[in-house]
Amino acid sequence: MKPPLMLAGHGTVDAAGVAEFVAFTDRLRRLLAAEDVDVDGGFIELSQPTVHEAWERLTGRGHTHRAAVPMVLVGAGHAKGDIPAALEREVRREPGTSYVFGRPLGPHPVLQEILATRIAEVAPAEGTAVLLVGRGSTDPDANAEVCKVARLVQEGRGYDFVEPAFVSLARPDVTTGLARCRALGATRVVVAPYFLFDGVLPRRVVDQANAFGASHDDVDVRTAGYLGDTDALAGLVVERYREALHGDIRMNCDTCAYRVLLPGFEDKLGAPQTPHHHPDDPAHGHGHGHAHA
Repeated sequence: MKPPLMLAGHGTVDAAGVAEFVAFTDRLRRLLAAEDVDVDGGFIELSQPTVHEAWERLTGRGHTHRAAVPMVLVGAGHAKGDIPAALEREVRREPGTSYVFGRPLGPHPVLQEILATRIAEVAPAEGTAVLLVGRGSTDPDANAEVCKVARLVQEGRGYDFVEPAFVSLARPDVTTGLARCRALGATRVVVAPYFLFDGVLPRRVVDQANAFGASHDDVDVRTAGYLGDTDALAGLVVERYREALHGDIRMNCDTCAYRVLLPGFEDKLGAPQTPHHHPDDPAHGHGHGHAHA
């Protein structure tokens, strides 16, 4: 049998976000059916289906080896530690099973095109500034990647400018980012949430953008949709699946705080990854981290 594709997401308490993940898994299942590739997926915490359940289903259908693609946009803690640890627990539960691990989805031109499409749905490029809002992380490399995506979205698309911001854990936040756009002379700003599916944080982005717009009459603040369940996104995941099976997969190590001494992150240098407790996992959080040193 061909190795199946296993999607590994973080999880959300938002029912709409869970439903979109499940629908996206179904889309990939239909897409790969002609190639006789099985597909399943789950979350490491907060919601069902879980990674453990997805792993067991694939094993029950006769698969011993699988390619796992992390459903995350940047290589932060979930991709570097939490998801690999959850998968490693499954290998230790079921000796004889194994997996290869794919790269995070971004940055990729497909994602930039989807972002541009979402922005175009609410405003023309001419006369528009864009505030690209990522999740935010304590990992400086992950935050820098969002800034890189902001620049890539700007290249060749005719926006006045594109600024990065974050909804949690990093600065600038949404309000500060919008104030910066206003100070730079923007009269129309499209806030573009850099998220795969619906959830608590994308909705928080919308709420904060609306609040800023309501209190600043001189700026037309509009909010674009998140990336969403699309054929284009599915094609990117398939690319990551095939790359995991046949390519040379490496995280970015040049600016990784666990390998390189970065100002303000000295405590991370050489530190092992310690995945946090996942209450939905049957092992009750007895995970196995891996060192970056």
